[in-house]
Parts: sequence; structure tokens; C-alpha cells
Amino acid sequence: MTGIRKYRRIARATVCIAAAGLIAAMGACGSANTTASNTSGSLHVVASINQWGSVASQIGGSRVNVTNIINSTAVEAHDYEPTSADIAAFSKADVIIVNGAGYDSWATKAAASTKAQVVNAAESGGKHDGDNPHVWFSAAVRTATAKAIAEAYEQRDAAHAKEYGKRLDAWQNKEKTLESAIAEAKRRLDGKKYAATESVAAYLADDLGLTDATPAGYAQAVANESEPASGDVATFSKQLQAGSVALLVVNTQESNATTKQLIASAQHGGVHQVKLTEQMPKQYSTLTDWMTALVASFATAGKA
Repeated sequence: MTGIRKYRRIARATVCIAAAGLIAAMGACGSANTTASNTSGSLHVVASINQWGSVASQIGGSRVNVTNIINSTAVEAHDYEPTSADIAAFSKADVIIVNGAGYDSWATKAAASTKAQVVNAAESGGKHDGDNPHVWFSAAVRTATAKAIAEAYEQRDAAHAKEYGKRLDAWQNKEKTLESAIAEAKRRLDGKKYAATESVAAYLADDLGLTDATPAGYAQAVANESEPASGDVATFSKQLQAGSVALLVVNTQESNATTKQLIASAQHGGVHQVKLTEQMPKQYSTLTDWMTALVASFATAGKA
């Protein structure tokens, strides 16, 4: 979509090489790009993105010290270049949580060079490179990753295995409440058509029973991280202006002339919008809370 996104593949390869070279040499230090929680904990945990870091904190409680490398919706995880301090954080970790599926290749490469217990969220949920990497939007992947995190803690700190198990149970109870909300929203949304400026929330849309009607040419171009052809954009705009879909899902972290055109077309056609971000907004302390709010947004937009 944007000029920066065109060069993601080159940037990722360069960052991965740099991360691999730096990790062996770095000492312990802080980073302006990281935040930590539960500082009284005994296990050092590093998460590439804050949504998985929130799950790590919930399951670890006071037994873990979680550092999130990316915490802001102003940061694009695909293109992130880790600092030497970030690499140092990886090198000290007992447990590392990466998203995987090519979303944070810089983190996956850095984690592979450590002796830490590594949890790959995508792989935990059966997703791999080439699949939609925004796996935290999937109920199945969230559940699988939470379990994998608890197991990683138990392997590194067997003495407190029961405590981690209890916290996992508590997390699962909250996730079940979220899944009930998804089921309720699905009763209203099932079968309705939606389109998206990017396939960020595709897993959540699937869980809600929505049907993706994004024009194929546009969707393929965005998936390949290239500029959509003008004809594909025109087709998409006409679809929205005609009100052929119930919802338009907008990733507000990627705003450009094309997305602005699509938003204007949706407004013209009376298509309701659900606006969201890739990274967890700062007003939410947990991934579950964020997903619950998004489900409510989809349900409200789909009432019309």
C-alpha cells in the first residue's frame, strides 16, 4: 500500500542478518522501544509485540518479568528494525514469544540465536509462513498460544507449574467469555459480506461468520505488499458506492490516498466501517479486552 510497504521483503532480510550478528555481542541494557511489566518476577520473558506480551503477563503473574519490544500503534511490526538494546533483551530471556508466520522475522531470527524457550504463536496454532500472519485475531490461535506459553513457563520453572496452570485456567475462562460474545455476534453477522482495506482482521471476521467480498485483484496486490492496480481500486470503490457489502474493515495504521478513497466510497454507499489497528492500542491492558471491544464494534456496525 504505502511506499515503505513495497520494500518490506528487502528490509526484513537486512534486519534478520543484522539481528543474527548483533545478538551474540550485546550486553544487558535498556531500550526506548521496550516496556516491561511484573518487575518482581523471576523469569525474564520477551515478547515481540504487546498483544502476546499481555497474555504472557496474565499467565505468568508475579513470577515473570515481561518485556514487550513493540507497544505502539504508531510502529509497523513488519518493518521494525530492532535496536542493539532489543537484541540484548532477547539474549537475556528465559522465554521468548514471537508471532511468527513472517510477521516479525527479525524477532524469530533473534530468538533462534538464544538458549531461551521459544513460543511461536503462529506455529502453536498451526499457521506458517505464507498464511495470514495476524494470528492474534484467531480464537484458536489465541488458545493454543496461551497453552504454549504456560508450558514454556513450566519447563523453565517447574517448581511453580501449578501456579502457571491456575493462571492459564483463569485466562481460558476469560477467553471463553470472549468466545461467547463472538458466538452471540455471529448470530447477527453470519453470512453478511464485508470488504477490507487489508486482511488484518480476517481471522476474526471468519470467527464471526462474515464472508470476505474484497475484490480479488485488490486483495492479492495488498497480500503481495504491492500497490493495487488503478482498475482494482476502481472496482473496489464501485462496490462500496453501490453498498454491495455490509461492512468495510479499515486498518488505520495504513492510511494513504487509496484507503481514503475507499473510505469515501463506503460513506457514499452507506457502508458501515469497523476501524482497527494491527498493534494493540494503549487503552487495552490485555488481548482479551481488545478483542472483546472489536467484537462489539463488528456487532454494532452489522446491526444496520
